[in-house]
Amino acid sequence: MHSNLEKLRSEMIDFLSATYPLEGDVQSEISNLDFFFSKSPTQQINILYEPSLCVILQGHKAVGFGDETLSYDNEEYLISSTHLPAKMKILEASEDKPYMSLRVKFSLEDIYELLKTLKPHEEKLDKNAQKGLYFGDMDIELYESIHRFIMLLKRPKEDIEYLSPLLVKEILYNLVKSKGGTFLRKFSQAGTTSNKITKVISQIKENFDEKLNIKELAYSVDMSESSLYQHFKTITTMSPIQFQKNLRLEEAKQLLLLKDIEISEAAFQVGYESPSQFSREFSRMFGLSPKAYILKNNIQN
Repeated sequence: MHSNLEKLRSEMIDFLSATYPLEGDVQSEISNLDFFFSKSPTQQINILYEPSLCVILQGHKAVGFGDETLSYDNEEYLISSTHLPAKMKILEASEDKPYMSLRVKFSLEDIYELLKTLKPHEEKLDKNAQKGLYFGDMDIELYESIHRFIMLLKRPKEDIEYLSPLLVKEILYNLVKSKGGTFLRKFSQAGTTSNKITKVISQIKENFDEKLNIKELAYSVDMSESSLYQHFKTITTMSPIQFQKNLRLEEAKQLLLLKDIEISEAAFQVGYESPSQFSREFSRMFGLSPKAYILKNNIQN
């Protein structure tokens, strides 16, 4: 890695080590910046990506998306273009060198507004860029802007509130000037197929507990049902119904984890009509029945 990148990375690691407990998800004082830490490798974890830039500072991670698993470290970044269910596994972490990563959340509207002011910069992307996740090589300009964003956390609250939107804009500027910009342009520009699928994903996410109507979804973005199904599966690696099921089960897991709620009530709240079907699908996705999942977390806590 470039020596300047290494220096910036070391400064961020030192700052985070002195500032936060290095375990689990940590929300920073900046609303669209959070961190994930782990002092040991993990089992595979189901996650839901949001539109965001993900950067590893230390360690190594594998991301499972559909039938494919890709790994990356601190020399690459990951962009998620929309809300996407995936699987994550920390491969390299220890007490001495904990896994550290950061996530900068953004909206596609932010990207679109930025792209309107820039000259088109198209680059050919490989076939994996047809999906909703993109891996790119880290460069010094992007790393410097991320470093400034992290170090803003040292400043007073007033400075953070004023400067954080400007630094996010700088990060996104450097991102869209990179090869990742071509990827983001596909999803942010109105009228593109990728943008239409992004809108469908948002609709399903907002109404995940309601019955799915593919015909209405296709009509809302001016696509045929078959075209919607095909492109949705290309981007998310799953059908709209499978995508909705993932959202429902993830929400139910949170309800069972954070609230004193009956299993059947959790099933009904996320849109299931049959608690037994909910239990079967929960067990298939998480490897534990809802009851066993509650018991395991009660013991751990």
